[in-house]
Amino acid sequence: MLNATRVLFTAYVSQIALLNGIQDATTQFTVDPVIEQKLEEVIKAGSEFLQRINIVPVIQQSGDKVGVGVTRSIAGRTDTSGGTRRNPTDPTDTSDKGRYTCRQTNFDYALRYAKLDMWRHKPDFQTLIRNAIAKQQGRDRIMIGWHGESVAATTDRVANPNLEDVNEGWLHKIRTHAAAHVLDDGDLSGAGEAIYVAPGTVGLEVDYQNLDALVLDAKKMIPEWLRGDTDLVVIVGHDLVDEKYFNIVNAAGDKATEVEAADRILRSEKQLGGLPAVRVPFFPANALLITKLSNLSIYYQEGTRRRFLKDEPELDRIANYESVNEDYVVEDYDITAFVENIVIGKAPTPEDPEDPEDPENP
Repeated sequence: MLNATRVLFTAYVSQIALLNGIQDATTQFTVDPVIEQKLEEVIKAGSEFLQRINIVPVIQQSGDKVGVGVTRSIAGRTDTSGGTRRNPTDPTDTSDKGRYTCRQTNFDYALRYAKLDMWRHKPDFQTLIRNAIAKQQGRDRIMIGWHGESVAATTDRVANPNLEDVNEGWLHKIRTHAAAHVLDDGDLSGAGEAIYVAPGTVGLEVDYQNLDALVLDAKKMIPEWLRGDTDLVVIVGHDLVDEKYFNIVNAAGDKATEVEAADRILRSEKQLGGLPAVRVPFFPANALLITKLSNLSIYYQEGTRRRFLKDEPELDRIANYESVNEDYVVEDYDITAFVENIVIGKAPTPEDPEDPEDPENP
């Protein structure tokens, strides 16, 4: 590390210590609540999608959902003239699927001396480091939300490139806790596990004539009294709808141009099944989800964000060890309809020619 970079890095470490009310940021510390909240705002600002869902601080590591939806009507009347008392009951989801559990997620990173040296001449040296890492934390959260399936004691980034083993994400929880809201081949007339969408006669080779028909059918999994919610959208994978149907929707505010296209919500110029169609970062390519964006949440436990900055000259780098307890929450499973393994085209038939590249069928 160059001497000029060392001066800037030392000032950076001192500033972190000052903001968090500690003497030394090179020993493990708990991030100050005010700084923690500001960091969450920076993470949200780097992604339009994160601005549209809920990022919720919670006090307890586990408990009832904060924004849990009402699962039944509450209007009624009781004739109390004969001594019958009014008896309020809880209309929210009080089952296990109505709870959350925040688990530790590590967001460790390292920056090599050479990279820091390249940044030394920039007046916003400290902000550059903070924003680069905060942005990636946000992108990782989105990826976990769509692809997370388990909570491994030790994660494997090579075997699970979409962070499948970091935490249980929204789609996994819909499959697990709301199977009735997942459209699978058991509901279809086609052969095999895929859902085939193509013009033609619905039957052996085609399950739906088009995506509109599929969305209309999937929407029936949502209770009728919720289907008319004007906030409902259909999130579609990038393999399902041609790129020409989508345009970039800028985030509101002065910093809209700072949000890269990969972190923006892309909105279709046409509706699918009468619902606005959107694409969001890292959503599975061949799936669709009907819900409200506000029905998706990330809970983080207050006071659990811990950091430890370390200079590691033996590796020519500085390292930041950071963790926070968090959970991915679907507030109301009734406001979901999930379809996956969608194929645009007809199902293969016995008359189809054999795959010449199939080693078992030369």
